[in-house]
Amino acid sequence: MEKSPLVHNRLRWHSSLAKLTVWSFLFLGLILIFFFRSPSSNPLQQDPSRRSLRTYNWGGPAWEKRVRSSASVRSRNGISVLVTGAAGFVGTHVSTALKRRGDGVLGLDNFNDYYDPSLKRARQALLERSGVFIVEGDINDSALLRKILEVVAFSHVMHLAAQAGVRYAMENPSSYVHSNIAGLVSLLEVCKSANPQPAIVWASSSSVYGLNTKVPFSERDRTDHPASLYAATKKAGEEIAHTYNHIYGLSLTGLRFFTVYGPWGRPDMAYFFFTRDILKGKSIQIFEAANHGTVARDFTYIDDIVKGCLAALDTAEKSTGSGGKKKGPAQLRVYNLGNTSPVPVSGLVSILERLLKVNAKRDIMKLPRNGDVQFTHANISLAQRDLGYKPSTDLQTGLKKFVRWYLSYYSGGEKAAS
Repeated sequence: MEKSPLVHNRLRWHSSLAKLTVWSFLFLGLILIFFFRSPSSNPLQQDPSRRSLRTYNWGGPAWEKRVRSSASVRSRNGISVLVTGAAGFVGTHVSTALKRRGDGVLGLDNFNDYYDPSLKRARQALLERSGVFIVEGDINDSALLRKILEVVAFSHVMHLAAQAGVRYAMENPSSYVHSNIAGLVSLLEVCKSANPQPAIVWASSSSVYGLNTKVPFSERDRTDHPASLYAATKKAGEEIAHTYNHIYGLSLTGLRFFTVYGPWGRPDMAYFFFTRDILKGKSIQIFEAANHGTVARDFTYIDDIVKGCLAALDTAEKSTGSGGKKKGPAQLRVYNLGNTSPVPVSGLVSILERLLKVNAKRDIMKLPRNGDVQFTHANISLAQRDLGYKPSTDLQTGLKKFVRWYLSYYSGGEKAAS
């Protein structure tokens, strides 16, 4: 017998409730781990991951003037965007692209030391020359966030601030809860109470697909088998965002990035430290899966990612809430941004060898059980349909641009890129 629409809707509602309950317990568990892992009654004093909450100098007429100037829209149809994690790899490129087309842009970054802060400071200087001011502060600082949104009624938020990296989660798990969950909640809380509420585009990760074996990865695929704490916090963040969308009417678009690379990149990424170590004559570790299986990544050039980010901002609908109260259904979307052409890591090394004119000393090792997965491969059909997203940079071309930047930035270029 066919189920009536009422029964069908009830079953679907119970299924959604069960899923939300599971992720709620995960979120609660992570928070409990974060707060009770230290014997101290004050985690801020013990956990180095929270040093970023130190006091910053912000506020006052001069500071507000800089904020307004940076966020000022210069083009007729421009938007005003608060970019969190603006001194990061993707944040720098997105902020520059927005400013270049006449949008108002204000950055926010805590300049933590997960990797060399001097690289972030160099990116900051680059943005300053473009007219983008970066406020030094933490996304968990609700007072600062409220002040920023009081000074400028941003139409959009591009939320890129996060604790990155899969392997680092084994050393400092609380930093992922602090940034990827607590920080996201802090931002959403301030935005849902703002009037008007901004539309929010935020960075998720291909890591949410975890141990999924169906390729290419589609937004409709299961994401309930995370392979790392990083992936778990990103997935929990997506569920939390969905909740704020449903309850408070926040317009939300999640972007799942696939192995982003390019100039001004992150030093903890393989292409970056492979380049460094090859030039220094050091051996590099190349992982292989069980039974000599190939490890491959869907390497995506930064310019393609930026195009996807801007398209997501441009197609984001207005939030439907006001002052924390929902007035109607709000837009909720998730998209993959990848290159759709996975390349074996050994192939990446071969390209770098040709560009650097140096033979790499390869050390083949088994893929460790630290959260790394064997392959990533993006299905981008939804992004193509809704955002007009079309990646155009192959790995050979993208790495050539990266190597040219690397040799110029570190100015000890033993070899020139061909």
